Amino acid sequence: MLADFIQLITRRTPDTYERAFVTEVHATRPVPPDPRVEKFILACWGLIAVKHVVVIWVVHRYAVPFHQLWVNAPTFLLGLIATLAYYRRE
Repeated sequence: MLADFIQLITRRTPDTYERAFVTEVHATRPVPPDPRVEKFILACWGLIAVKHVVVIWVVHRYAVPFHQLWVNAPTFLLGLIATLAYYRRE
């Protein structure tokens, strides 16, 4: 009854309602994680850890006028965002 009322108000033909429904669905399986990419991510995290140690050593060894987190925090956050983007992809 409601569909007939809407058809009367909008003056649509009945065949437009038939095209509005889903006729076919295609589903794909998620792609499994690539082991090479996971090893690359692990290697990058290792490089980030080495960089953190080097930056902390340089800041303490030489009189650098800033805190080491000004260098280390953005590196860590960018690595974290990239890692989460890889593992949370759809």
